[in-house]
Amino acid sequence: MLSDRNPGQGGPRRIFLAGDSAAVTREAGKAPMTGWGQVLHFFLDPREVEIVNCARAGASARTFSERGRLDWILRHIRPGDHLLTSFGINDAKPEEWLRTEAYGDFPRHLRKFIDGARERQAHPVLISPPERDTHDVHGNMPRSITEYPMAMRDLAAECSVPYIDLYERSHSWWEGLGPEGVRPFFIHLEPQEHPNYPEGFHDPGHMTPEGAIACARYVAHALAEQRIVPPHWAVDLHRADFPPEWVTWLDEETHAELTRSRTLGSN
Repeated sequence: MLSDRNPGQGGPRRIFLAGDSAAVTREAGKAPMTGWGQVLHFFLDPREVEIVNCARAGASARTFSERGRLDWILRHIRPGDHLLTSFGINDAKPEEWLRTEAYGDFPRHLRKFIDGARERQAHPVLISPPERDTHDVHGNMPRSITEYPMAMRDLAAECSVPYIDLYERSHSWWEGLGPEGVRPFFIHLEPQEHPNYPEGFHDPGHMTPEGAIACARYVAHALAEQRIVPPHWAVDLHRADFPPEWVTWLDEETHAELTRSRTLGSN
């Protein structure tokens, strides 16, 4: 899962992940919320590659950069490593301090991730975020952030950067499953169903382990299929089930320390 050794030390290749709550590794107090980066290691051979998940809940491409989290990655990334970058959900929100414009400053901020990785002889990869469960009362599933994946796709083509369209793939999945079929992939808890949410909690924007594993599986498949990473790095892509105990959450102290330490900013 998250590396607890200094990323500057020798060892296997590393995949750094910059993103938001869809990709973040959650703390135990947020379980069963799960980010796809939290379970990406299920599908990549740990003898070949180490996952360094730096995703931050609530981050946009703008705030991740402004608060020094990208600087921390660029300080530790080595030649031959990969930097997966996945934003767009929070960039679309209205808050001025958080928002970016899809065809304005959003690609400008993403270029910092691309250029920073390349300047250090690492490999940038852009990944659109997964769609939320947006089903309406009629069973239709409108798209929530269409312009941001489009802008990311266009930037990837312009910069000759690999692009993984998790947004389009997940929208197709969720739409095909329908309102009831998709429920296990998102947080829908009734009162007393989970100790973290004794009054119940319904959140169509954040995934359960099932949703996170589906997205992580696709990301790993695309990394191998596009030969962004050597195909033999990918493992268990066709495995149907994983033991529930394989999905783990960070203890609160470790989560707080990683959140605090993985930045070169003042906030």
